[in-house]
Amino acid sequence: MTNAMQAVEVRMNLSKGLVGHTYVVEDIQLESSIMRRLQMLGLTQGTSVELLNKKRNGALIFKVRGTRFAIGKVVAEGILIGGGIDEQ
Repeated sequence: MTNAMQAVEVRMNLSKGLVGHTYVVEDIQLESSIMRRLQMLGLTQGTSVELLNKKRNGALIFKVRGTRFAIGKVVAEGILIGGGIDEQ
């Protein structure tokens, strides 16, 4: 894979991420009250998130700024992430 191909960023929602990988929050597309709450907890655009665990029912656990959070499937689908930052 060439460097030009690696530079292409793919946007997906957090529920599509792989456990053990770190991503950057590109956008949050949720109801304004939920979005504000996540922002108050430190989840903002440009923040790195590490996906720790995914449950069968769609819930997932991730780490932001040293704090672990558990969210449901609907909220996870509203958090858009891009380009994993754990390059190999």
